[in-house]
Amino acid sequence: MADVPTLPPELCRSVVSVARTLVAAARSWTLYPSEHPAVRGSLDRLASAIAGAAAGGVFSFGVTPDDLLVEGIPVKRERVTAEAAAWLHARDILQITVAGDVAPRALQPFLALLAEDPASVRRRGGPAAVWAEQRDRSILIEQIDFSRVLEERDVEHPARRKDDLWRAIVRAVLEKRRALDETAHARLLDIAGDVVAIAQLAGDVMAPHYAADGSPMLTSQAAAVVAAYRHLTGIIEVLAPDRRQEVMQNLAAATASLDPHVVMQILHTAEDPRRETASVGGAAPMLGGLVAAFDDLKVAQLLATTLAIDGQASERLASVFDTIAPDAQRKHRVLTLTKSLLGEMDFGRRDHFQTLWSSMEELLLTYNERPFVSASYRTGLDGVAARAEAMAGGDLPEDLVALIDTLGQENVRRLSVTLLIDLLRMEQDATLAGGVARDLAAFAEDLLMAGDYDAALTVVTALGGHAGDPASIAGEACRVALDGIVATAAFHDAAELLGEMSDAEAERFSRVCERIGPAAADALRDLLEAEELTPGRGRASAIIARYKERAVSRLAPLTSSPRWAAQRNAADLLGEIGAPDAVPLLHPLLRGSDARVIRAAVRALATIKSPVAARAIHTALRAATGEQRRAVVEALVAERDARVVPVLVRIVEESNPFGADHAIVLDALAALATVGDDQAIPVLTATMRRKKLWGGRKLKTVKQAAVAALHAIGSPAAADALQDAAQNGDRLLRRLVQ
Repeated sequence: MADVPTLPPELCRSVVSVARTLVAAARSWTLYPSEHPAVRGSLDRLASAIAGAAAGGVFSFGVTPDDLLVEGIPVKRERVTAEAAAWLHARDILQITVAGDVAPRALQPFLALLAEDPASVRRRGGPAAVWAEQRDRSILIEQIDFSRVLEERDVEHPARRKDDLWRAIVRAVLEKRRALDETAHARLLDIAGDVVAIAQLAGDVMAPHYAADGSPMLTSQAAAVVAAYRHLTGIIEVLAPDRRQEVMQNLAAATASLDPHVVMQILHTAEDPRRETASVGGAAPMLGGLVAAFDDLKVAQLLATTLAIDGQASERLASVFDTIAPDAQRKHRVLTLTKSLLGEMDFGRRDHFQTLWSSMEELLLTYNERPFVSASYRTGLDGVAARAEAMAGGDLPEDLVALIDTLGQENVRRLSVTLLIDLLRMEQDATLAGGVARDLAAFAEDLLMAGDYDAALTVVTALGGHAGDPASIAGEACRVALDGIVATAAFHDAAELLGEMSDAEAERFSRVCERIGPAAADALRDLLEAEELTPGRGRASAIIARYKERAVSRLAPLTSSPRWAAQRNAADLLGEIGAPDAVPLLHPLLRGSDARVIRAAVRALATIKSPVAARAIHTALRAATGEQRRAVVEALVAERDARVVPVLVRIVEESNPFGADHAIVLDALAALATVGDDQAIPVLTATMRRKKLWGGRKLKTVKQAAVAALHAIGSPAAADALQDAAQNGDRLLRRLVQ
């Protein structure tokens, strides 16, 4: 069977590094503005990874749904490449080619493209087509092209194309800008004539206005829709005033398709059409026309939908209803239609519907706010929206500038961290405290994904404090939450980036790992598979070593890995830890066939101060033959480290030099001669003075090896032992010494 082709490890690491930093940078881009330090750091890491992979030339990698390819050969790095491949494939990417001298300015638009909604990019022709507009040849994209699928749809409804022009219009609405070019004006005219396009524009400007928990911010959404409608009607008033009535009908039809609560908020701002001239920017006249364009059926549909959702009529609904249908005759007509529409819904088929309807009908027909709201108060309320809009559209007062700055993302995130930690500290209910701990863990995942290791450190420190406090009711939940952080993709991504981090970032991340505990080693293990001493491997080893004996069991997957480098690196790290618990993991490595692994395992066992470690080496020497035994002995003396002397001494003491262990004792004595330390003198003296009837050649060989070792040590104590042997030893020993 032919061998399956594989890639060189260095090339695999380069591709994985680029893919990993690319995904991490795009995620940071979605969380923070482009000028944020986290984004700048991710850009630097991405540029460094590209330069390292290309090495001054050009390289490319392909994308499948579950792996990355180089020249058609899978990279096969399991979780890392699988996640990156799935993420890139979801964005219709088949292959990416990069040049080593890619300009940093090209990375920002490239990240912006990858961070954009894939459906939106697909509608614009796919990532390759969109990137081609940048005219930057340092990065090339090959794509799964869906443009033909959408071509006919775009031709049929050009106003609905979600292209750059559409996004420019959406940004202008959200940023409250009026300056648009003639091309945008023409598109606005097209949109104004298409009810579906108007509804889609309203949906796009509403999209950013959701709270962190996913709930809609109705006031902001309504304001955004009103701003979009103002752009449309403003263009119509200037370029096609004869279409005003048609556009108002389209706006009403599009509005009827929106969330009824948003519609209620929009109409609530137009409750007093008599004040339309007082509003800023002509919003009220537009809203007045919008209200007038609502016919009886549209009003009835709005009422029926709202009543079915809420289950009752509110004073706010009654107020809006009074605005849309101010005369009693229309009120009765609309309510008759509404009751008929509700009768077709589940809400209208309830047993107690008639009772509910009677109370709702009474409220809707008799609502009048004048007894409760004074004229001056109502005037003040009407002016609030106008004043807020005027402030947003112009320069802020000096005393508010600092206040607005405190609402930046970093300050809000820092406040969220503080509030959640305080809530965890104050919570007295164990169940609720567990929920807060889970929320903090989820928050830490977002912070790690964004590269904000300072805030992440604050979170894990708080969780670790409770986890280590027996008196805390949230202790167990916090321990589980910390372990859960390690299992997240964000933590694994950060661990994979450890080698590319700056020294300051690496220090903060290492402190995060320290607070989390030995579980962090599960994510750091992958870095210990590198053959060369990379920065990532060195930093990961240092972090794991600080866990001491608590990290030993976490390294078991490496000692059983099929990769020799993983076994060697695990052995080195276990030796640095020096815990007796590591012996069961190191012992099997002595029975392997790779001399590099055997040497590392022997070095590690020799540094562990435990009889179990010496016994493991002794057992290995007994079982080994030829090259394997030589590798064990060479490993013992390679560094000439005096720490191996107690191990060698124990081997000599526990072996039978005249039986099956004869060769082992000779190897141990030769090793003691090479290391040359006074710790070995007592066992060497005892060995050369041993006697055995009919010992023959073996007795002479053992005595000779012990004498040679003392000569090799050459210290005054060794010289004294030899002199005493020459004077008081047996005849064979005296002859050997002389």
